[in-house]
Amino acid sequence: MMTETVVNVQEAPNNNAPNKQQPAASGQPQSAVAWIRINLNYFKTTPGILKLVEFIVGILCMALASPAYYGGTEFFLFVVITSFILNIIWICVYLLGIREAINGPINWILTELLNTGIITVFYIIAFIVQLIVSASINHLYSHRGPYIAAGVFGLVNAGVFGFASYLLSLEWKRSKSTN
Repeated sequence: MMTETVVNVQEAPNNNAPNKQQPAASGQPQSAVAWIRINLNYFKTTPGILKLVEFIVGILCMALASPAYYGGTEFFLFVVITSFILNIIWICVYLLGIREAINGPINWILTELLNTGIITVFYIIAFIVQLIVSASINHLYSHRGPYIAAGVFGLVNAGVFGFASYLLSLEWKRSKSTN
């Protein structure tokens, strides 16, 4: 009688392989964050580039206007930081594809248009106040140069936000005419 040898081969788990999720047809719930889709292509478009420019110029404004020794500079920093936080929220909305994932009664274009338009108005007021405060500082004071530069970058960011508002208004009008 001959002996028989049986070899069983079992595949080792690969923790680096992409996770293949089964569709929810079997009744099992999918992951809570399965709707997130990283969308880097948005930042290759004009509105995406404008958002990144607003982000970078906002950082420059915050760095140059800090510390705020005067009330006008405090207002300028309030506007810059508030718009910076809102800009980060919009960057996350587009980066994570939240706009496409949420199919609710939100008019995304109008919401972003109002947000960007209001920020533009506040930036215009804030950079004017910042430049007035900077001009009234004694020229021997060490923070005058950075305060003036912060006001100039505030002017630049007001222009960028204004251009983004213009593009959003065109998109909103176009979306209204198609509905």
